[in-house]
Amino acid sequence: MFELYYIEDDPSIAQAVKEYLGQKGFQVTIYTTLAKARQALNAHVPALVLLDWNMPDGRGDSLCQWIRSNWKELPVIFLTVRDDSHDIVSGFQNGADDYVVKPFELEVLYSRILALLRRTGNVSKQYLSCDGISIDRNRRAVFCGSEEIGLSGAEYQLLLYLLQNKGKTVTREKILEQVWDVNGNYVNNNTLTVTMKRLRDKLHQPACLKTVRSVGYRMEDSM
Repeated sequence: MFELYYIEDDPSIAQAVKEYLGQKGFQVTIYTTLAKARQALNAHVPALVLLDWNMPDGRGDSLCQWIRSNWKELPVIFLTVRDDSHDIVSGFQNGADDYVVKPFELEVLYSRILALLRRTGNVSKQYLSCDGISIDRNRRAVFCGSEEIGLSGAEYQLLLYLLQNKGKTVTREKILEQVWDVNGNYVNNNTLTVTMKRLRDKLHQPACLKTVRSVGYRMEDSM
């Protein structure tokens, strides 16, 4: 199932799109402001974003530009009013992949979504995130907000494993088994402690990376 974020402040349009795409097997989450959409994207990246141009707290192209600076391959479709060529040009300049003119037929929107997803695939598997920390698995790049963070191989694998299990408490034993022993490299508990300390320091002591006393660690969104 593909997950879509739909940023739209008109409840009737949003609900119609959600119900129609839901029947086609998509999971659609609606956000009524750009601020709520940013918060959601910082926590989790979907397969595709549908973005209305005019929102209560700003224009859609500003969010699209922000998306491009953080998730280069995340597909974005603009929804704009008829004959507003300025919106269309600005949208593409700020990184939109396609646009659909309002009012639109749901079948047309569906076909555009399918065409775009055939090109991009499900990028939600490429990007993992928690609060402002994110991993681009294709590039093997780590970001804290907009800052790219350089990690060692062990630090990267540790963060990746925690993000893959976001919301779950993983034991120290399981981390040692999955991050180190799986490669045939035996290490002791002290290695994990030191690696975790270095990872936290490099990520500026993130609140979303928690220690579960006497058990292990857990990453979870703070909001």
